[in-house]
Amino acid sequence: MALRDTLSVMVVDDMSTSRGLIIMALEEMGVRKIDFRKSGGEALQALVANPVHLVISDYNMPGLDGLGLLKGLRENRVTSRIGFILVSGRITAEIIHMGQALGMNNYIQKPFSTPQLKSCLERVVGAL
Repeated sequence: MALRDTLSVMVVDDMSTSRGLIIMALEEMGVRKIDFRKSGGEALQALVANPVHLVISDYNMPGLDGLGLLKGLRENRVTSRIGFILVSGRITAEIIHMGQALGMNNYIQKPFSTPQLKSCLERVVGAL
């Protein structure tokens, strides 16, 4: 059984278009266990109750942003080992540094193609 058949992913983005593009790319890769949330706060609550293998989160969200979500995940024993990829339209050295300090596994800048996202994902979870 391929990893893509068992991998569970949560996509977190407040913008429906961006969320839809990420989900569509995951489906193109053959990933089927995909959940989503519209905010960092909702995602953190859901992940504590039902952890996944990987979170792909937008950086810029109202309330709890992507790095706030990452911090919350890393501080909780149940969610501390979940893989985390940060997505943003503008990734600065400061964002990368803060993310790495919090335990971010990888990041990708928008816009991206499905092959670029797949490569980013595989650096975190292994070959799909």
